[in-house]
Amino acid sequence: MFMGEYNHSVDAKGRLIVPAKFREQLGEEFVVTKGLDGCLFVYPQEEWKRIEEKFREVPLTTKDARKFSRFFFAGAATCEVDKQGRILVPAVLREFAGLEKDVVLVGVLSRVEIWSKEKWDESNTYDDMDEIAEHMADLGLGI
Repeated sequence: MFMGEYNHSVDAKGRLIVPAKFREQLGEEFVVTKGLDGCLFVYPQEEWKRIEEKFREVPLTTKDARKFSRFFFAGAATCEVDKQGRILVPAVLREFAGLEKDVVLVGVLSRVEIWSKEKWDESNTYDDMDEIAEHMADLGLGI
C-alpha cells in the first residue's frame, strides 16, 4: 500500500526522483499514465496488469469506455529507475500534468500520484471533508 506525501523537483531533462519508500514497492520498472484531476498515476507492473485485464472485459460499444481507454492507455509509459533513483517522465505526460519544476508525489493505496506543486496546492483543500465523509459513508466507507 502506498501512502505519504513527498516534495521533489523535475530537472531540466525531465527526470524526477522517486522516493525510496515508493521505489521499494514499485520495483525497477513501472507504468506512469495520465490520471484524473490533472495529475499522473503511477502503478506497479502487477497492478497495471490487473487494470489491463479489467479493461479487456469492458465492451467497446460504449463511447465513454472507448474514450477513457484511449485517454488512459495511449498516454501510458513504462519507466525505469536509474542508479540515482530517478525516472524520466515523458514530455507528453509532463505537459499533461503541468510538471515544470516543483512536484508532489502522493501515495494513494494501490498507486502513486504525481502532481505539480501548484495544482496540488490548488486542488487539495479540505474544507469540505465533512460533506465528503458523509458521501463516503453512503458507499459503506466509514472511518
